[in-house]
Amino acid sequence: MKLCYSPTSPYVRKVVVTAAERGLDDRIERIATNAHDPKSELSTINPLGKVPALILDDGTALYDSPVICEYLDSLGEGAGLLPPPGPARWTALRQQALADGIMDAAILRMLETVRRPEPLRWAGWIELQKGKVMRALDSLERHAGDLNGPPTLGQIAVGCALGYLDFRFAADNWRVGRPGLAAWYEGFARRPSMAASAPPENA
Repeated sequence: MKLCYSPTSPYVRKVVVTAAERGLDDRIERIATNAHDPKSELSTINPLGKVPALILDDGTALYDSPVICEYLDSLGEGAGLLPPPGPARWTALRQQALADGIMDAAILRMLETVRRPEPLRWAGWIELQKGKVMRALDSLERHAGDLNGPPTLGQIAVGCALGYLDFRFAADNWRVGRPGLAAWYEGFARRPSMAASAPPENA
């Protein structure tokens, strides 16, 4: 399998962590991909022109991260990262949805504040995205106990979302007022799969 990836994408990190947790890391070739490069062939693999995209051995392409992660989870041996049908599965999927929403809003905020020329930046839009992140973090704090236990896809998504906030918006200090979430993340971030996939500091 081949993974079109960017080392700074939290969605890619979610896939990489999932692969590592399921013992599949050595079966995936990573292809560094710049989604913003018009010369990239990414759009022929994923019509949306986004990473991650996973090319299977038969040439089939899978995207986006929830689909890729579920596919990888199906390949691993033993207990999966998605619990069987029932309350635990809905909790994991809800956590993933909330974490993906954090990533969505944080990336939109980053693009507005870093990539867009300053005279064209929309302050109201930036605050709107920040508000989404803060509300999602508050929800995770209220339900921090649900993050305990064996690793799930929901936990991986939350961990990658929090790591992205540290990477791009460290000054916000999301840990303030969220002791339960902060304590959980401190432990989860030490997992080998998380430590090995941290974004480069100089990116």
